[in-house]
Amino acid sequence: MNGSPANEASNEASYEGSNNDSNDAWVVLGKVGKVHGIKGWVRVISFTETSDGILDYPLLRADFDASVAPTSATRQLEIDDYKQQPKGLIAHFKGIDNPEEARLLNGATLSVERKALPPLESDEYYWYQLEGLTVINQHDECFGIIKSMLETGANDVMVVKATQESIDDRERLIPYLSDSVVLKVDLDERVIRVDWDADFLA
Repeated sequence: MNGSPANEASNEASYEGSNNDSNDAWVVLGKVGKVHGIKGWVRVISFTETSDGILDYPLLRADFDASVAPTSATRQLEIDDYKQQPKGLIAHFKGIDNPEEARLLNGATLSVERKALPPLESDEYYWYQLEGLTVINQHDECFGIIKSMLETGANDVMVVKATQESIDDRERLIPYLSDSVVLKVDLDERVIRVDWDADFLA
């Protein structure tokens, strides 16, 4: 992992598609895409900082939309082979050996237990830790909460969604720059303080 703390946080990205009750112990790393070929291979959409970061966790939990798989909403999948292609990562899961079986996995989110993630330095954070934090600027103005994180070429960006406590109803894109924009991250208080004026256009 390299880059800013948030960039390093993106290595195991987000809560997309998760969390309720016992699911709080799980972090989503990606999801299953379309079938590739006739031997059960599928495309894997990775939310990790590099597309192959998900391969550090060959044993994954697959969660399915209940409307698609009402009797089997969760199952365990094990990656037993993979290939990097120009269009992204493809993988084969143990026991999935034909396109019919592989097609049933399409759209499933892939998660690992939070405790399986490697520890970070004290000033580094995974994206899932930042999502949901309240964003307050240097003037004690509330912008809302971090809805999601975006990875760009230069730096990561916080997508901040307005709440009832916000000074306005704007959605803001605020760069995660620990040396200039981000003043403090307080996970206990669920607050991130930023040097960012309310009238900035981003």
